[in-house]
Amino acid sequence: MNFQEHTLPATLSSGNKGLDIILKGGLPSRRLYLVEGAPGSGKTTLALQFLREGVRQGERALYITLSETEEELSAVANSHGWDIKEFDVFEFNSASDIFGEGREQSILHPWEMELTETIRLIQDEVERVKPKRVVFDSLSEMRLLAQDPLRYRRQVLALKQFFSGRDTTVLLIDDMTGNSEERDAHLHSLCHGVITLERLTLDFGAARRRMQVQKLRGVDFTAGYHDFTIKKGGLEIYPRLIAAAHHADFSGEVTASGVVELDRLLGGGPRRGTSTLLTGPAGCGKTTIALQYLFAACKRGEPCIVYEFDERIGTLLARAKAFSLDLQPHIDSGLLVVEQVDPAEISPGEFATRVRSEVEARGARVVVIDSLNGYMAAMPQEQHLILQMHELLSYLSQKGVVTFLINPQNGLVGSMSTNLNVSYIADTVVLLRFFEAEGRVRKAISVLKNRSGMHEDTIRELLIDSGGIRVGEPLSQFRGILTGTPEYMGARAPLMEDRERDG
Repeated sequence: MNFQEHTLPATLSSGNKGLDIILKGGLPSRRLYLVEGAPGSGKTTLALQFLREGVRQGERALYITLSETEEELSAVANSHGWDIKEFDVFEFNSASDIFGEGREQSILHPWEMELTETIRLIQDEVERVKPKRVVFDSLSEMRLLAQDPLRYRRQVLALKQFFSGRDTTVLLIDDMTGNSEERDAHLHSLCHGVITLERLTLDFGAARRRMQVQKLRGVDFTAGYHDFTIKKGGLEIYPRLIAAAHHADFSGEVTASGVVELDRLLGGGPRRGTSTLLTGPAGCGKTTIALQYLFAACKRGEPCIVYEFDERIGTLLARAKAFSLDLQPHIDSGLLVVEQVDPAEISPGEFATRVRSEVEARGARVVVIDSLNGYMAAMPQEQHLILQMHELLSYLSQKGVVTFLINPQNGLVGSMSTNLNVSYIADTVVLLRFFEAEGRVRKAISVLKNRSGMHEDTIRELLIDSGGIRVGEPLSQFRGILTGTPEYMGARAPLMEDRERDG
């Protein structure tokens, strides 16, 4: 082996697809790594995935446990449909059975052992099994045995030196007990890489989990926090979305809705790779307009998806059908997916991964998010939400996807105020308002901005009935349209009536 081969060890899979993506391929072999986190954060599950991947590749694997019994470890594995008999397990409670009866009685339980004896037993077992992968669970037990910080550091260093001359990759598990400053400073400098798992309890909803790679020498990993969940089958990690890494060539033509007057407002329609924000009070037609563009895309044979945070799917489909937008045939054909999202049970990282899957695996060309209020509930920290949404929209833009965002405004008739100011990150902003004229509550539609090209600066009436969407002639004699309480002062002639009345 030459010097270059020695300094550039082979990369091995961690056993977790998401983590391998974050690590740009996996873990450099023959190194010592620290996996730290509070109890319940998923350390044992990740460690088991690491060992099982080694077994899958025909490697010997060893789980050394000071903190959990083999029965407890087996229960964790069984919950994921795994069997710990696939690899070797060394439990210190059974040390006398493994090494014979000639030991002192004090070796039967870890809290009765001398630390040096503990290290020696580990070394003997490694020499016997000769594993390629080792998990040591946990350092907190060794810390308790040592009692003295200096002695503990010496023994951990001795453990590292013992493994350094072997073709073995080691995960050290630490539940982060003890003095945090001393623990972090020592262990982080000692290990080749550090992976931290966190479990966050929210005021409402399921606990959120996130992880980060704090360091990994010689690897340009994806830094920052990454959401993850623990499901049957292991940790499902959702790598943080970086839009710049996903550019794809696409043509920027307009996408028509099939309603000529509506498209005219947007200079022919939204262009590929742009996002359109539909904002206004409840009931003004925001979702229906988005569904009109989506319906036209399905008729063109383009895969589409709706992420429904607020309304039930059955209600959405029934309402759309009442407005001559029968979406069920497109769902049956597989072109359209309508996915119900529970914001209390999903993290923004998981949501972004779902969107990526639809775009990259199914080829979705139109994405509707209804609504941003529901999405905001998935992450209480608004400033982080803006960054997440900005990155997601940038990704969709890079992929040439047409995106529609529904953003309800406060109040029954709207007050121009909103819980979330995302208008600056959208390419196009369409404003819908209620107004009163001729003894009826009517709807007005206008385009505030359109980065992708020209647009009308007029205000037109919007009428949605059983025949679908209609957009009327420009209305000029308005007062207070931007205050949230517009008043129409013009003649009756440009106003629309129901089709039955018109007929």
